[in-house]
Amino acid sequence: MDALFYVVAILGCGDGNAPCTQARLVPTRYETLAQCRAALPQQIAMNTDLAFPSIGADCRATGTRVAKAEGAKRQG
Repeated sequence: MDALFYVVAILGCGDGNAPCTQARLVPTRYETLAQCRAALPQQIAMNTDLAFPSIGADCRATGTRVAKAEGAKRQG
């Protein structure tokens, strides 16, 4: 089972009030949200080839989230 990790989503933004849309996902995985956020400026600089008036980036959680069961009673 894969653990939870973060990836950078590169966003293409239009003029005016048009919302930004996801243009691509960077394949690099980051173990923490802080590591992902620290990489945003560099990832934006590496993805300036998109045909949008402006671009941005955001960190997205992906992978498997495992819930921890506490206080579960054993039956038997």
